[in-house]
Amino acid sequence: MRILVRSDVPVFILCGGLGTRLREQTEFRPKPMVPIGGQPALWHIMRLYAHFGFRKFVLCMGYRSEVIREYFLNFHRMTCDATVQLGTDQVTFHSVEGLTSEADWEVTLAYTGELTMTGGRVFQAASRYLGDAEHFAVTYGDGVTDAHIGNEFKDHVATGKIGTVLGVNPPSRFGEFKFDNGEAFGFEEKPEIEDHWINGGFFFFKRQFMSYLNDDPALVLEQNPLRKLAADRQLNVFKHSGEWACMDTQRDVETLNKAWTEGRAFWDPSHLPPRT
Repeated sequence: MRILVRSDVPVFILCGGLGTRLREQTEFRPKPMVPIGGQPALWHIMRLYAHFGFRKFVLCMGYRSEVIREYFLNFHRMTCDATVQLGTDQVTFHSVEGLTSEADWEVTLAYTGELTMTGGRVFQAASRYLGDAEHFAVTYGDGVTDAHIGNEFKDHVATGKIGTVLGVNPPSRFGEFKFDNGEAFGFEEKPEIEDHWINGGFFFFKRQFMSYLNDDPALVLEQNPLRKLAADRQLNVFKHSGEWACMDTQRDVETLNKAWTEGRAFWDPSHLPPRT
């Protein structure tokens, strides 16, 4: 039996959407490159995976792909301290605390079309870069969590199902009235809704999931592929009742930046569960 090693599991990150709901930030860059604490949201997501032992990343690019390409092709130049010998143009890069975990990352920059939808992006990139991997991960370029992704992967393998998704239970964005015969007797601001779980965006799939996908650029991952997988009773939900956030609006960007600045970034490795 082949031993499953997390570092062999490729993580496909969806980085190509237009980010129309965050136009203040995305006119000149893709949403995953919106900065949180001075580094792109994409970097934070990759650090989260790396903390749990995943090191192979395939970035499914589209809109403004050149911004992502420039960042990673010039990663050390853009993130590390450097000493330049002006007479020879020799550059020495210096390791900086907090930026050392990237040393063993393998990052593949995969262009998947300007307007391709999520399912089409995964199919294109996985067709080229899945290799012989038995399992692969998929996530969005705008979500963070303090979930133990390593345990989610263990659960995925243990169930034997084709797919696993992180289920999260965020509070409602709106206040909720409590009624009695049409008269309000209470109000709760942003209540948690019991047993209401949504797609948290951190997936694991067996390679068999490729048969649920195709090369149609209009294929949306969250529609036919996942619906059929669920109908086939092959979609496992790994429930996480802890922290989770997505970066959909300018307010979300401000909230995440404030959390990072104040040392409350729940997705930061220093705050995450142990790797085991």
